[in-house]
Amino acid sequence: MFKVIYKITYPNGKIYIGKDLVDSINYFGSAVSKLIEKDFTREKRKDFTIRKEILFEAENLTDQEINKIEVEFIKQFQSNNPAIGYNQWPKFKDQTK
Repeated sequence: MFKVIYKITYPNGKIYIGKDLVDSINYFGSAVSKLIEKDFTREKRKDFTIRKEILFEAENLTDQEINKIEVEFIKQFQSNNPAIGYNQWPKFKDQTK
């Protein structure tokens, strides 16, 4: 069974990086709905397409190893930066301040 790291891209261009320990085609992560809802009007919700990309997959990793890889991808894509994505962890540290 594959464990995967995926990237969800929303219509506004913001992203969410997540992991799936069982490689379910129907799993789209656990992003906080309230954060996403704020970015879309009622009208925009009526026709809503998201994209799911597999960034990494492996069969023989422990959950701890895949967790570490997930964090690396979150940092690489900066999906924890509220201007870029919806990941809430690890906490984004703004280097410009």
